[in-house]
Amino acid sequence: MTIKEKNIYLSNQYTLRMEQHKLRIGITHGDINGIGYEIIIKTLSDSRLLESCTPIVYGSPKVAAYHRKALDVELFSFNQIAHARDANSKRVNIINCVDEEIRVELGKSTPEAGEAALLALQAAVKDLKAGDIDVIVTAPINKENIQSDNFKFPGHTEFFANEFGAKNFMMLMVSDQLKIGVVTGHIPLQQVSQTLTKEKILSNIRILHKTILEDFSIRKPRIAVLGLNPHAGDHGVIGQEDDLIIYPAIKQANEEGIIALGPFAADGFFGSGDFRKFDAILAMYHDQGLIPFKVLAFESGVNYTAGLPIIRTSPGHGTAYAIAGTGVASEDSFRNAIYLAIDVFESRKIFKALSKNPLKHHEIDRTGGE
Repeated sequence: MTIKEKNIYLSNQYTLRMEQHKLRIGITHGDINGIGYEIIIKTLSDSRLLESCTPIVYGSPKVAAYHRKALDVELFSFNQIAHARDANSKRVNIINCVDEEIRVELGKSTPEAGEAALLALQAAVKDLKAGDIDVIVTAPINKENIQSDNFKFPGHTEFFANEFGAKNFMMLMVSDQLKIGVVTGHIPLQQVSQTLTKEKILSNIRILHKTILEDFSIRKPRIAVLGLNPHAGDHGVIGQEDDLIIYPAIKQANEEGIIALGPFAADGFFGSGDFRKFDAILAMYHDQGLIPFKVLAFESGVNYTAGLPIIRTSPGHGTAYAIAGTGVASEDSFRNAIYLAIDVFESRKIFKALSKNPLKHHEIDRTGGE
């Protein structure tokens, strides 16, 4: 073998190893009557993404073709495969999970769309558990039409927690500007104060601290905890929860070595820009955290499920029936969801490696600290 032939051989072997170790991302198609396929197609049309991962869409080639035609996209195609292990690392792959006779009705909530969303979820979860894919990114579902005997959850977050046996988990909204977790998620507002306890808040502070440390590679994360009542209760004038439940949880977290501050009055905290001083924020209920988040990052934010043994991300928006099939949906949030899944996967690898060799911890500090 000549030197030139040897170099070509070694180059080919290196490329093969890189292809074999490329991250396999499972993507569920969500509600087929919404913007799921539009944002999937727009995101995966950028061939540069294939340098970082191998996409495997769990859905329907027929439905995908319908949406591609509606969007008038010509220079893009899916590679249909039967199993995730057959995925072509240089192509965008798709696995059929639904009946071939499935009907698309753009902008409408239908039982068939809910069933199709669930079938894709179940197929992707099965492969994730088997190790055939590495992470999962979910396109938006309709929380009403997906309900069935096999899906009795408020949303994706609770579904994945149940599938992977996670008792302590959290919906964490992520953007370049802020990360916001919520103590109480998809429950009626009238149940929030009844649900909050010192133990529940403390558990969520611990989850948030752990995920910021391990999944986002931030050493010594600073966590802001929001109050429940207006003005954080004004020391009992407007409710007792802030003084009697939230503050004791923060104090206990501090005693455990977690840097948590608060409770902060939510309006002043965001209005003054103080949120920029923290690595993560813990809100007491859904809208308290998601309203400011979506004001700042509606089209770019990502929904990440913290506390799971696996990695699951999703765009921070819904099915957007009103604009389905029009071609105007932004793919920014979905693209960011894919890249966040990749980043978290790599961050967990780094943390695991450093945990095995604690002496190297001082060599990596992405916060610019000690």
